[in-house]
Amino acid sequence: MNLPNRLTVFRIVLIPIVILIYIFPFTQFGMEPRVFLTGPVRLPLINVICLAVYLVAAFTDYLDGHIARSRNMQTTFGKFADPIADKMLTTTMFLLFLSRGLIPVVPVILMVCRDIIVDGCRMIAASNGKVVSAQMLGKLKTVLQMVTIALVLLNNLPFELWRLPVTEIMVWFSAFVSLASGFSYFTQLKDDILESK
Repeated sequence: MNLPNRLTVFRIVLIPIVILIYIFPFTQFGMEPRVFLTGPVRLPLINVICLAVYLVAAFTDYLDGHIARSRNMQTTFGKFADPIADKMLTTTMFLLFLSRGLIPVVPVILMVCRDIIVDGCRMIAASNGKVVSAQMLGKLKTVLQMVTIALVLLNNLPFELWRLPVTEIMVWFSAFVSLASGFSYFTQLKDDILESK
């Protein structure tokens, strides 16, 4: 397994670590995590730690792609596993936020359904001997989702200081771009999907 693929696997390994940190019942074990105050905005230390781990995971997404392209180390496994690792990471974070009522449910449902449809399209393409790499819209979708997740973990800082709902806007914008990229994948693979024998 080459370095880009190891970075992809490492990103997947970080997911349960973020989950454990985010949902661990610290108070039940007599621990009271620190809370930072920025004006009227509360920022729990747990969020900061999760953000740090998440940023490491997000950086590996950039790094594995950069190394694979610059060193000509692109593999079938990488084309398959890299987008799955991204989806696992972002979907996990969005579900964690939903569990605490921090973001609206509809855009998350739209993004999850899009990912399921795109994965189905990829499976059909794979059955026809095609490996579909991430498209530009798909990469933009991932970047927007990662920025949105960082903003949620920061409790909309610094925009919350000016009462600007940037995080909520980003959630909906991410959903819109996600649907657009899903449509793009479907259009690209429609001959395989609609093939009748």
